[in-house]
Amino acid sequence: MHGGAQLRFDGMPRRLLQAAPSRLVTYLDCPRRYRFSYLDRPAPQKGPPWAHNSFGAAVHTALANWWKLPLQQRTVARAGGLLDDAWLLDGYRDHTQREAARSRARDMVERYVGDLDPTDEPIGVERTVALKTDHAALFGRVDRIDDRGSEGLVIVDYKTGRHVLTVDDARTSLALAVYAAGAERTLRRHCRRVELHHLPTGDVVAWEHTDEGLTRHIGRADSIAAEVAELDERFKAGVDAAEADRMYPPQVSSLCGWCDFNRCCGEGSAVAGPRHPWAGLDEP
Repeated sequence: MHGGAQLRFDGMPRRLLQAAPSRLVTYLDCPRRYRFSYLDRPAPQKGPPWAHNSFGAAVHTALANWWKLPLQQRTVARAGGLLDDAWLLDGYRDHTQREAARSRARDMVERYVGDLDPTDEPIGVERTVALKTDHAALFGRVDRIDDRGSEGLVIVDYKTGRHVLTVDDARTSLALAVYAAGAERTLRRHCRRVELHHLPTGDVVAWEHTDEGLTRHIGRADSIAAEVAELDERFKAGVDAAEADRMYPPQVSSLCGWCDFNRCCGEGSAVAGPRHPWAGLDEP
């Protein structure tokens, strides 16, 4: 990991790509969706909001606000109230579905905080961390950073979806690796452990990065950033529509039905039409 930018042959500093891990992952998943999200202006119109995103955002907000309360107010009941306060209405099929989802989310939050020690103060809640590589200024906002004493700092990422997590999800996550390296750089404390806390099941999956493994992740992020930056520079210099499509081809699969830009992408919509906005909910 490098602390600054390299110089160009003409002596001018290299412009670093400003990127959260989600930007790099979007490019890997589908270059066309990347272009629609970050480059095209005006951006193509997105589809309607997703209910599962509303669900997850409310849970994340409630947990963040719970840690911001005075110690004596960090109770299970207060966590449920914070979920109600943070509840979002977008994406649900109807009032009945929305209220059933809110009840599940409230139970989820209350169950989770019931297993927490309110006196075990995190070192960061929704804390932004950052680091620089040769080609990128990477940054991200971490759900929670715990101080585990001799273990060092631990990255905690909340998950609310129906996908069953495995250790590989923690081990291979580019975002978690960037958060760990960024936390170490920003807070100047050793950070190698990353954890995914799956609130629907209560499962915690964790990975302890080695120095070499974390360096590989950051090197990969830097390599992706270099590729993206070169493409973006060409795009911003001016290309016609056909060249832009060649530079940022769609990654077509059955997942296209989940894309915010499905209606704007002929290739993607031909393979899988848009899903209902509530299709991602984990319903009983």
